[in-house]
Amino acid sequence: MLKKLVLLCGITIAFSTQANDFVAKTKNIPFPVANLAAAGFSSEGLARIDQFFASEISKNRVPGSVVGILRDGKLVYLKAHGVLDPETKTPMPIDAIFALASMTKPMVSVGVLNLTQQGKLPLYSKAIDYYPELSSMKVAIQKADGSIDYVNPRRPITIQDLLRHTSGLTYGGRPDTGGSASALYPAGADLPSMNGTKEFISKIAQLPLVYQPGTVFEYSVSFEMLGAILEKVSNKSLDQYLRDTLWAPLNMVDTGFHIPESKKSRQARAFKLNPLDNKPQRIHPVEKDVTFECGGGCSLGTVTDYLKFGQMLVNGGALHGKRILSPQMVQLFTSNQLGKNIDNRVANVEPHRDGYGFGLGVAVRLEPGLAAVPGNVGEFSWNGSYGTAFFADPKEKLVVVFGTAAPGELRKYYREQVQDLIYGAMTR
Repeated sequence: MLKKLVLLCGITIAFSTQANDFVAKTKNIPFPVANLAAAGFSSEGLARIDQFFASEISKNRVPGSVVGILRDGKLVYLKAHGVLDPETKTPMPIDAIFALASMTKPMVSVGVLNLTQQGKLPLYSKAIDYYPELSSMKVAIQKADGSIDYVNPRRPITIQDLLRHTSGLTYGGRPDTGGSASALYPAGADLPSMNGTKEFISKIAQLPLVYQPGTVFEYSVSFEMLGAILEKVSNKSLDQYLRDTLWAPLNMVDTGFHIPESKKSRQARAFKLNPLDNKPQRIHPVEKDVTFECGGGCSLGTVTDYLKFGQMLVNGGALHGKRILSPQMVQLFTSNQLGKNIDNRVANVEPHRDGYGFGLGVAVRLEPGLAAVPGNVGEFSWNGSYGTAFFADPKEKLVVVFGTAAPGELRKYYREQVQDLIYGAMTR
């Protein structure tokens, strides 16, 4: 009997201490490390992630990367590849700080819904309730001869419109945006250098809407508007509000709109020239502190911090004993909000995500097919224009975050390839 017990214990110990070579041996890992077989991943499959980035780095297409995978709340993979800075050749650390760009948006959404569940920010309230100067905005109608007429909005922009990008606002400089009125808007890369919320609201209030509110999914400065509304409702800066509501409770210690001097040596930097066309490129929030805490794209953070955010959502709104949203609010956040009367143009922004709708800040998979990447109905995601990406698959209890400093077109290639590699490494 004793012999059997010792043998059983030996097996148990061997199993529970099985090495996972795909998780960096570093301190302060915020999740338990998974056993690969139990987590449903193959070591051969995960090795393909290493091989992929080794190849990309050797070809000087990207300086480096950090990739993190959680399943069932345990770390399956967390590794850094390449260099943090192509000039200094500093090795990429696990806690590299990336400019998150539009991955700021889902965090702002959670900030909005946190107020909504407190009865402080109803989703059908109007943007003009918070900034009356927006009431002068018209809708631009481009005529066949190229001239523009201006008409009144059929209804005001709501908070729900802003969250699902049906506000009629747009971004300047986007190839997928129709109408010459869009050229009047600031491009996303120009927003961090604006002189704060006051300048942003003053600028936008003078521009026309490019669509009637509630009719078209049009990727836009809606989240910059939401950030301004959060500041008005909370009476705090956007950085302080998100820190109090989300980042501090989840111990997201390296996330914010302003990186302290002591941490700037960990910021990931891009090649000075885009490897595809040899044109200059830059990541503004890394090179210069932002002067506008824009809710659509101005925050920075680490892969491990964002894993905490993603796991909180997959858990139904709570992590490590801290509840941010109710499960019902998370369900609303991750449910398609583009009804039959709304023109769904999500795939214009993310071409490999055909068959996706949009929730209240994230793309949501509606069908098992159509998209060029594997996944399940209900998978939700959003990415950043400087080379970061995030997706979560509640059915698989899967959360994935990766960071690169790749602000050019290569970022879209990496989004698709990483999703293929991760699902391709799964055994169940």
